[in-house]
Amino acid sequence: MFLRRSLLLAMCAFMPVLPVAVLAQRSCEALKDVKLEHAVVVSAAWQEADRLKELPAVTVPRHCEVTAIARPTSDSEIRFTLWLPPSELWNGKYMQSGSGGWGGYIQPLSLLGPLARGYAVSATDDGHQNAGNAPDANASWAIGHPEKLIDFGYRAVHETAALSKAIVDAYYGKTAAHAYFSGCSDGGREALMEAERYPEDFDGILAGAPSNGWTHHFTGFVWNEIALNATPESKIAVEQLPAIEKAALNACDALDGVRDGVIADPRQCHFDPSVLLCHGAPSSECLTQPQIDALKKIYSGPVNPRTGQQIYPGYEPGGEAEPKGWSLFIVGPSAQSSLGNSFFSAAVYEDPNWDWRSMDFDRDLRLADEKTAPILNASNPDLRSFRDRGGKLIEYQGWEDAASAPRYSIAFYEKVKQFLEHYPDPRSSNPSDIQAFYRLYMVPGMQHCLGGPGAVSFGNDGRGFANANAGNNILLALDRWVTQGVAPEAIIASGTTGVDSKTGSKGVPITRPLCAYPSAPRYKGLGDTNAAENFECAPPAK
Repeated sequence: MFLRRSLLLAMCAFMPVLPVAVLAQRSCEALKDVKLEHAVVVSAAWQEADRLKELPAVTVPRHCEVTAIARPTSDSEIRFTLWLPPSELWNGKYMQSGSGGWGGYIQPLSLLGPLARGYAVSATDDGHQNAGNAPDANASWAIGHPEKLIDFGYRAVHETAALSKAIVDAYYGKTAAHAYFSGCSDGGREALMEAERYPEDFDGILAGAPSNGWTHHFTGFVWNEIALNATPESKIAVEQLPAIEKAALNACDALDGVRDGVIADPRQCHFDPSVLLCHGAPSSECLTQPQIDALKKIYSGPVNPRTGQQIYPGYEPGGEAEPKGWSLFIVGPSAQSSLGNSFFSAAVYEDPNWDWRSMDFDRDLRLADEKTAPILNASNPDLRSFRDRGGKLIEYQGWEDAASAPRYSIAFYEKVKQFLEHYPDPRSSNPSDIQAFYRLYMVPGMQHCLGGPGAVSFGNDGRGFANANAGNNILLALDRWVTQGVAPEAIIASGTTGVDSKTGSKGVPITRPLCAYPSAPRYKGLGDTNAAENFECAPPAK
């Protein structure tokens, strides 16, 4: 059944669009006249090298910019932008960038790095537009619009891929040699969705911090909101986060033999927040018992009250006070609350008056799974068709991510591994070898998609191509894996320490290897603990 379904999806992968005209190189402006099925090119014009409006310090190279709209259904309005480098600078490849949150916005910065490297690159708004210059945190557009939810779930990315490649064909007069997808957060979900539903769209896929268990993931957001509002005394203040992080680091930072302000593997950490209990007047240096109870629920994650089953993993100790961490996603006016509430009010119940205080973690999750999981969740472990056509998948996940629970990435990887072991594929010479096409990198200290203390920079911002190579840039490592068959082993990441083990100061430059799961970096025992060459990838501690 799984095999038949995968083959059917693969056969459908290229159905939506093909240009009417035969392949012949066209001018940029002439792309306005390219005929596409259920889509129209709105504009096509040269953009001279100029400063990026959102980031004036950054210059965008000269390129042909194409904007288009796809309408595969009567209620669809899928906008996408395609940047094409001049023919003499094109590297012969196509890349597509993913979105974040509920989509609704095309981030030019996500197109810049690939364009500068010579890729033709595109991105979509996922089928709806957000008034702000950021991914949408509200899903009100989904109320009464089931086709738009499907567009967001998977159709917009696939349509954009097929249409963009048709335009690339028309402009350069030949088909791109290879196609890649790169996304983080919702973009990571989109990445896995492509590998599962449309295995022929991309040769290489980079999935960062994927929110691929969307229905359970967003249920976890509401769980945290309820935990922090269980009583008037349960709310944790942003000012208390440094004390929480300090206590967690004191308990677990040195477990890997190096004190650097980063917990290398939080699974080895058994931090008890009770050590923070106030014994006098409440302050920013301690927690009340209701706050400790709330913190424990956030660490442990949501549980179904009827079955006792874990719904979604909890979040990890050690990075609570870092910028763009808990203060943004969990406490304060949190992104988790906005995203979780919009999911249930708009996508599940289609009722803007839905109240998170009424949440039933059995009933409401069951309805969410029945109604929206087939559209939004990218949790099908059958990646055999993607592997069979030579596809390569790299996933990365920060251990201190406050938006996507890190252990869910491990759980999905293990789910795929077990599936391959139980359902051998006659098309593969070694059907159970997951690392032949899929590798996961867990990043100590990293927050959601990027940032945080430690070695957390490895090309994951999509822009770091200066002095980059396949050994220190994850996108280039994926490209080399696809084009040369060289699988990435350790990827060298850089950054700064949370605290230097020798001096105790912060912000000391650091490099570390990122190791393919289940291996993890281990200090060899000699040399500078801030230098990657003094670490090795080793089996995880038991």
